[in-house]
Amino acid sequence: MTTPAPAPRIGLLGTGPWARRVHAPVLAAHPGVDLVGIWGRRPQAAGELAQAHGTRAYATPEELFADCDAVSLALPPSVQAPLAIRAAEAGCHLLLDKPVATTVAEAHAVADAAERAGSASVVFFTARFGEREGEWIAAQEAAGGWFTAHADWLGSVFAQDSDSPYADSPWRREKGALWDVGPHALSVLLPVLGDAETVTATRGPADTVLLAIRHASGAASSATLSLTAPGPASGVEVTLRGTTGTTALPRRLVGPEPAFHRAVDALLTAARTGLPHACGLRFGVRVTEILARAEEQLR
Repeated sequence: MTTPAPAPRIGLLGTGPWARRVHAPVLAAHPGVDLVGIWGRRPQAAGELAQAHGTRAYATPEELFADCDAVSLALPPSVQAPLAIRAAEAGCHLLLDKPVATTVAEAHAVADAAERAGSASVVFFTARFGEREGEWIAAQEAAGGWFTAHADWLGSVFAQDSDSPYADSPWRREKGALWDVGPHALSVLLPVLGDAETVTATRGPADTVLLAIRHASGAASSATLSLTAPGPASGVEVTLRGTTGTTALPRRLVGPEPAFHRAVDALLTAARTGLPHACGLRFGVRVTEILARAEEQLR
């Protein structure tokens, strides 16, 4: 009788709201992985989160890496990038949050480290891993013939009456909607319309940014990105117009947890097969390059 192989060991880096809401509970419940432990910049928070999910807190990232086959990162991008490099160098596969980094150099450094180490990578773009959204994106990519697209990705994290758990996020306050929700919009537009050949960026009210993009397919798209929209005006809409008519991204009916479960599955598959995932680090790097170009224009 063959003994089943042990589940891949995964560690979590991060203890903030996103780690508490999504990463930790999904990893702890996922039947395909063994959540071996948690590291955070706040040791007490790491201990409390580990206790809540039946695992242990680690004192240093390196100690966690040594016990893991993969790591899941729920950290600000400027913290995520150097830790992801260290994790790859320690032989771990990488499940990263978007954006991979907020500079092109850091994003390339992460991708290069993963490539040298042979580490599989997945970047968690929520819409790409949502069941309904992912199926819609794949169908529109296959259909082709798109003329224009428009995306509204409007959050109210920093609206006056906001009670968002992310309102105290220093990196979101510094980098704004372009870097927080811009990756989501690009993760939908790029696979359907092709790479961005030209990007124009303009400021709107507060942190709102307007993007105009010409894609490799010849199609044009625009996006309105904000974390300061009034609550009643917040929401996500993506509309495509082309030879087959008009279609819209289906609304998400559940929270991000099922999508993150599928992202974990995707990392396991990439690690097992050695085949890069479409939302791997190379795509994450390209998103960073486009956002950095837009940010340069805004300056």
